[in-house]
Amino acid sequence: MSQLLVEYPLSSPQVWDVPLARGADGVLRYGNLTPALTELLDLRIHTFAAREAVVEVGGPRLTYRELWHSASRIAGGLQEHGIGYGDRIAIHMPSGVRWVQAFLGALLSGAVPVLVPDGLSSPVAERVITNSHADFVLGSQGAGIELPDGAAYIDDGAALADLALLCYTSGAATPKGVELTNENLLSAVRSVVAAQDLPSDGLRNLVLLPLAHASGCVDQLLPTFAVGGTVVLARDICGMVEAIAAEQVDMLAATPRIFARLLCELAELRADGLRTEGIVRISTAGHRAERAAPPAVSGDLAVELREVFPAARQWSVWGATETSGIGLAVDDGEAAADRSDAVLGFPFGGMELALLGPQAMAGNGELLCRGPNVTSRYWNDPAATAQRFTGAWFHTGDQVTIGADGLVRRRSSDLGSLQHARA
Repeated sequence: MSQLLVEYPLSSPQVWDVPLARGADGVLRYGNLTPALTELLDLRIHTFAAREAVVEVGGPRLTYRELWHSASRIAGGLQEHGIGYGDRIAIHMPSGVRWVQAFLGALLSGAVPVLVPDGLSSPVAERVITNSHADFVLGSQGAGIELPDGAAYIDDGAALADLALLCYTSGAATPKGVELTNENLLSAVRSVVAAQDLPSDGLRNLVLLPLAHASGCVDQLLPTFAVGGTVVLARDICGMVEAIAAEQVDMLAATPRIFARLLCELAELRADGLRTEGIVRISTAGHRAERAAPPAVSGDLAVELREVFPAARQWSVWGATETSGIGLAVDDGEAAADRSDAVLGFPFGGMELALLGPQAMAGNGELLCRGPNVTSRYWNDPAATAQRFTGAWFHTGDQVTIGADGLVRRRSSDLGSLQHARA
């Protein structure tokens, strides 16, 4: 059978409330982005200098001014070690304030941060570091991590097309490096802020996603900074509960698996008087690796979250590392009649979809994505790039259906295999 590629261009009104224009390559792009991520962050630092930028429950807490100053000194220390524009800095440490300082320090030095998930086994982590050709490694699996320190320094010469981040895929013995440019990151940030209507009056976001993944770094940390909000980080379930009780958080971001653990802990505490009405936003990240092994949740997760957080609007966001962690989203008002695992969501921002396969005209096939947030290639892997990209289209490998309303759902055959994997 022939492999037919059918495009599904964006047409819903909400996609056009931001300045998007189609480029010569057919990709929709934002027309008024800052030249680089560091410039966007610099503007926010000066606007919200006295606000708390990042808080670690039971650990340090820094204002925007303090965070920027410490990151610029790390950048200065890296420069003294010979690190400069385009070099790669591997960040291999647990999520926390020091991770954020290291990440921003690497950016400000002009280098490209390489995100090495803390949970990787030592051999896999070493493969990631080696594959990235890292010029310097910040942190390790051990405690007492020392970060470089020098005279404050900021390299502000980056451009939209420049490589800004190397983020590695998950769920494979040999992760692939995904090249994300300043345009990819800034577009993802703009899309998340608009889609979730993030406010600029003091958002406090409890980010329970790992920062060394696109879903945590690109889709939560950076958008929160973009609106001058506070990123709250917790090391464990006790820290999560403490943050809800004491840090005045009004947004939660996690995977279904993490939410399942948190709900179990909160049930008894709410009976003892813990207040949860202050949470008004919930973002559930549903990437491919997470959905392939969903948590054992009794009943519907969305319903359980509604019971515990009655004032919260819920978003479910689907994406891949290659799409900067975003691409499809659905909120609790858009698919109220269908809360099954089948629902992936609607495209948002500049994301456009296509289907590949003999039934593509009928709305069934492999899901392809393109947009300003989608990478154009893998790091140092032309063979994988050729296999997974057709022009600007990224092949997700997911078999889906796209309805007349534009809602993307997993095909029933794939759901059957997922249900079998759960048992």
